[in-house]
Amino acid sequence: MFKSKKQAANGITFGMFFVVLMSMAIVIILATTKIYLSNQIYYESKIVNKMKTEVSALEAEKILLEQEVEALTFKNKVTDTIFTIYESD
Repeated sequence: MFKSKKQAANGITFGMFFVVLMSMAIVIILATTKIYLSNQIYYESKIVNKMKTEVSALEAEKILLEQEVEALTFKNKVTDTIFTIYESD
């Protein structure tokens, strides 16, 4: 006689809880991965910038040393010429 109506479940079901929990886990995993990679990129870029600074300093030093070698070579050639002039006298 009386029809019993099936009542809808009130509140949160296990399936809904599981979906929310898995979604949060995925978001946390992706966020920590992004933070880790960002930190690694930052520290690697610091190392690269330090190396670039050292390379530019070494290139400037190379130019100065090449100029010194060129000056000494010129001086040596001129001095050798003077010695050969004096020796021939």
